[in-house]
Amino acid sequence: MKYIIVLGDGMADEPIKELDGKTPLEYGSTPTMDELSKKSEIGICYTIPEGMKPGSDTANLSVLGYDPKLYYTGRSPLEALSIGVNMKDTDIALRCNMVTLSDDNLPYEEKTILDHSSSEISTEDAAVLLEAIRGELENDIYKYYLGTSYRHLTIWDNGEVVDLTAPHDILGKVIGTYLPNDAYLKDMMKKSYDILNNHPLNVERANRGLNKANSIWFWGAGTRPKLTSFEDKFNKKGAMISAVDLLKGIAVGANMKVIHVEGADGTLHTNYEGKAMAAVKELTEDNQDFVYIHVEAPDEMGHQGSVSNKIKSIEYLDHKVIKVVKEQMEATGIDYRMLIMPDHPTPIRCRTHTSDPVPYLLYDSTNQLYNNWNYNEEEARNSGNVVEHGWEIINKLFER
Repeated sequence: MKYIIVLGDGMADEPIKELDGKTPLEYGSTPTMDELSKKSEIGICYTIPEGMKPGSDTANLSVLGYDPKLYYTGRSPLEALSIGVNMKDTDIALRCNMVTLSDDNLPYEEKTILDHSSSEISTEDAAVLLEAIRGELENDIYKYYLGTSYRHLTIWDNGEVVDLTAPHDILGKVIGTYLPNDAYLKDMMKKSYDILNNHPLNVERANRGLNKANSIWFWGAGTRPKLTSFEDKFNKKGAMISAVDLLKGIAVGANMKVIHVEGADGTLHTNYEGKAMAAVKELTEDNQDFVYIHVEAPDEMGHQGSVSNKIKSIEYLDHKVIKVVKEQMEATGIDYRMLIMPDHPTPIRCRTHTSDPVPYLLYDSTNQLYNNWNYNEEEARNSGNVVEHGWEIINKLFER
């Protein structure tokens, strides 16, 4: 038996008036998921432990079977593992986003945050801008490391875990009350605007209609992570397929294999089919027992507040990932179980994460059920199936 999780990041949502009261998952054309749901168990799962923030870090740890209250030490340290930064026990990792602030004559504290991803800036453009930041701000205490797209890393030697606000939680708001209390962190953010706003690359990006990456933004502070080996924990060899450093970092920490897929970039136009085919190869040719396919696009479209693109991202997930995996696995004749779910909702209404439970679909090629369910939030709730602790849902997949 082979095991697959297909994770549509932020895919769950709330009913939207312009969609006739349906969610993007319910409204979109998802024939593969709807076909599978009629042969599967569906239900809802609480992925965010009570009292914890609804982040992709805590939620994906849950889905992978790690209780965040036991294993979570912060988001950025997980990303540090992916980038290859060897943290000391006294280091603090900080996520260093490249964000878009309003380009006006107001003081820094009075600017508005417009875009947490700077028009989904390419890693190549980000590298140029981060080098400018490094040249002005890096020292023996604060080191900057390139990540992917807008997601980068700062290591603070002998730092402390300070309370910081995620930029995607405050889109469209004036930033003053959300800046760090730590004076030096705040000062570096203010200086970064002076370095980046009129940088030639940002001027050129603005001329192309793209948002300037005109400030860094610190958040997600944490200490060196300590995860149990996935294989030791579940007696399964596992692989991770994701474009996002957070997910790759979780995999590194859990001693899972990290698969690089050309063209997988975490955007709406990522290489969906490449991810699907890589997963099948790992299961059928490279002797993996389990593959986790993570797709970032629904979350990004939720943060952008784009109803049409969120629908499109879910349809792409259905047509270009789930359908391909299903057809390829059936062609091999190998038995498999597949769990499809989001990690958390990213509703269009608020453009950030919530802690509401998410719908799951669990399909077993050897034990097909017969029902009339479609896969969406409402029907999952009506099923009566509830997983109260998100880190236990993987036990359903593995039949433990």
